[in-house]
Amino acid sequence: MPLRAKIQNAATASQAKMSTKAEMPREQPGDEPDDVLFNTLYGARTVELNRPSKLNSLNGSMARKIIPRLMEWEKSQMANVIIMSGAGERALCAGGDVAALAQYNTEGPAGQQKSKDYFGLEYQLDHLIATYPKPYIALMDGITMGGGVGLSVHAPFRIATERTVFSMPETTIGFFPDVGGSFFLPRLDGQIGTYLALTSERLEGVNAFYAGIATHYIDSSSLPSLTSRLAELVFKDYASLQDRNAIIDSTIEEFSTGLPHDVPIKLSGTLRLAIDRCFKHDTIPGILSALQHEIDTNPDTKSWAQKTLQTLHERSPTSVKVALRQMRLGRRWSIAETFQREYHIAAKFMEHPDFVEGVSSLLIRRPRTTPVWNPPTLETTDDAVTEQFFRVEGEGRLPLLREGPEADYAEYPHAWLGLPREREVEAFVREGGKTRKMVMERFVHGRGGKVGAREKMREILARMTAVGGGRDGNDLVWVVE
Repeated sequence: MPLRAKIQNAATASQAKMSTKAEMPREQPGDEPDDVLFNTLYGARTVELNRPSKLNSLNGSMARKIIPRLMEWEKSQMANVIIMSGAGERALCAGGDVAALAQYNTEGPAGQQKSKDYFGLEYQLDHLIATYPKPYIALMDGITMGGGVGLSVHAPFRIATERTVFSMPETTIGFFPDVGGSFFLPRLDGQIGTYLALTSERLEGVNAFYAGIATHYIDSSSLPSLTSRLAELVFKDYASLQDRNAIIDSTIEEFSTGLPHDVPIKLSGTLRLAIDRCFKHDTIPGILSALQHEIDTNPDTKSWAQKTLQTLHERSPTSVKVALRQMRLGRRWSIAETFQREYHIAAKFMEHPDFVEGVSSLLIRRPRTTPVWNPPTLETTDDAVTEQFFRVEGEGRLPLLREGPEADYAEYPHAWLGLPREREVEAFVREGGKTRKMVMERFVHGRGGKVGAREKMREILARMTAVGGGRDGNDLVWVVE
């Protein structure tokens, strides 16, 4: 049965020591008794977020239950795999309970501290998941946004379904793409991460898989059978985590019935080239100018550029500028450093008026109102103000629940479980002497014929390469810089 469950310059601050150990959180008076359900099914341990009426939005009560259970299962020889899901059919988790946090912030410094404490707890949980020493599987079935992304995107296994709706909507509410967004977004192909971070664009269904948000795609009707099959897996005691992950990977692939043929890759072709052209710039004026140039010169992407330009002007100007700076700095942060630095950024947003204004306008007031941002426009937002969000003040660092070399990394150690990454393909092609057949062999057959690998490779090669290299002119050359 389920159980109830000193100021430093931002560019050089990454050299600071960031490691401290956190205390185990305990449930508090007023915590809801059944907002998370835990279950045991043979070797599987399941975590079910149980607030379906609120789209399983994450709060402190839930985090205080999940963390001790994960720590307990980490030590248990009986627990083989962890499976994270959400109650109902609408969402894994639609984000953190930001309405409650906005209310806290209206209570002054004491209330703002409550909000800061929540983010500290949430990021501790996210880091625990990101460095968990056992296979962790997130079922991204339904809405997976904000805080729900933190519970899933750092996991080795992230399963999208036809009901998946992914987004990092923080710039719409006067916040920034947190929960490790500084780490995973800049590591997506090209400028996809920057585009998603600044615009809050949604990716639905199989497109979350193509973009690298998810590692696998299966039909939602197969999830119960998959869960039962995963529970039956038995690993040898001496099997490494990579060996166990390989077994789980092949097991999940067994339940894939293919990809929807009527859903094209959204971020592909001319659109994807335009995204990379426009969002490669390191300043907001640079991005805005590139979008305007796209409108003036490229009929194929004019409509997209017009919409994107309008979208950026609707978002919190402070949030948009912070998010861009975050994308450029975060590519150099480790996973532990990411959550510790994001805590400081989040804390400063709790003191900024845009968070309360954004949440109130879009989620609390009825009817909804247009947020009144402060500063009001991108043109009037001082870059010096943005830079202050990245200054680490004092010696305090967010304590993390796991520490040491095994609790930190610069790149995802499980990235091989997803679809081929563009930079891997580029490096292979740039070696020279590679025909199209050789490249496909390497990244499709070399991945065991993984579902989706062929489709993604075709898109990459069509967009980024041309035939004409080598003595006989049959080798691929990388044509886009």
